[in-house]
Parts: sequence; structure tokens; C-alpha cells
Amino acid sequence: MGFGVREFELALMHRMRDLNPERVEDALTDMDVTRADLRSAHAHWTRILHVRPGMGALRTALGAPRERTTRPVGSLTCTMARWPLPAWPELVYEALLGPGGELWHQWLVRPAGELTVSFDGLLPWSCVVADVGTSFPRSTQQEGSAPHHWVVDFTHGGADYRARFVYGLLQRVDTVQR
Repeated sequence: MGFGVREFELALMHRMRDLNPERVEDALTDMDVTRADLRSAHAHWTRILHVRPGMGALRTALGAPRERTTRPVGSLTCTMARWPLPAWPELVYEALLGPGGELWHQWLVRPAGELTVSFDGLLPWSCVVADVGTSFPRSTQQEGSAPHHWVVDFTHGGADYRARFVYGLLQRVDTVQR
């Protein structure tokens, strides 16, 4: 079996199941694939990562980036590569590469910049980390509890919340008890 964009999307969804299994199940139905296909894509992706780590793995799955630019990060100049993914048509998959070509970070982003969303608009798979940061200005970002997980803590209506993301895509919003 080859490994392309569809299998890559399934590999991303495998990790998204950690926080939002119901949404992933809906996506599998929409894509007409099974949980076995999801597991197979994840296993295949894991093997690819061991053979061609970093950008090599992404090129194997996604081909050449649709967009490739440089970006200053502190005193360094890094490379940003982006690919469209059909499962998330309003977003792109972004990889940030260090000066030596090492993969530093990867996640889904909105190519046209942040989108302002209301609290009621914080629906699973509807926004990315930057959208929540823009919409709730005093929010704080931090790494999540597993690889490719991210959280954004924010306050709305006097209550504290934690938005949970996988590969930069919102999975759920939880109330934080203080």
C-alpha cells in the first residue's frame, strides 16, 4: 500500500482520537474508511518516520510543499513549508524547519491568518491555536500532555477554560476548575 495525503490525514486523526474519538469516527464514516484503515495508516506513518525522519517523511506523504518561505525566529532564519489537506480545506499543514533543516514544529494553521471566533463558535475542528489566541487576547498557550497536543487557557464570562488541540486543530474545550 502506498502512503499519500489521505493516509497522512488518517495518521493525524489517529492522534486526534486521544481527545475527540467521536469526531474522528464521524470523519472515518465521511471518508468511507474503517478503524482498521486508521490503524494501518498510523502504523505505516510510524514506519516512514523511522526511515525518513522530519521533512523526508512529510515529502514522502505529501510531496513537495505548495508553499515554502523563510521566517525569522529570534536571531535564526527558519524555513516554513505548507501543504493543503482535503480533510481540512480552510487550513494548511505547516512545518517549521530549523536552519539545518531539522523539523522543529508541525501543525495545521489558517493560511490567511487568524480568524476571530465567538465562544459559541469554538467547535471541534473549526479553528486552530492562533484563532483562539486572537479571539481571547489574554489567553496563554502551552504544550499539551502528549506529542502533538497543545492547550490554550483563556477566560470567558468569568469562567476559566482550556481549549485542547491536536496538530493545532481544536478538539474540545473544557472548563477549568480553580
